[in-house]
Amino acid sequence: MPKDHDERDVIVIEREGGMAFGPVLFGALLGLAAGLLVAPRSGAETRQVLAKKLRQAKGLAEDTVERVGDKLSERIGTPGPSRDERRAEARSDLERRLAEARARRRRGAGEDADEEPVG
Repeated sequence: MPKDHDERDVIVIEREGGMAFGPVLFGALLGLAAGLLVAPRSGAETRQVLAKKLRQAKGLAEDTVERVGDKLSERIGTPGPSRDERRAEARSDLERRLAEARARRRRGAGEDADEEPVG
């Protein structure tokens, strides 16, 4: 049977989630291992160099955190009152209002005996 046009099977492979992180991590670990195997230094020297670099990175990270904290403090300003300070302020305000209500009640007790007591 003659064919009018070229027929080809097409296979489409779809993956969900895009590129996986696993192959990238594997490649990085493989490169690290290869680098350590061909390193011109002994194991002890390599560990010393790595320890020094890690200390430097730690110091840099601490400095960065401190600078970011300082910048945030400048932008935000001084912190507001603490929860305990707000609670004490609310309590004193409530006590003041209660004392004012009692004073009004005492002043008005002679005029209006049917008034319900506050507190």
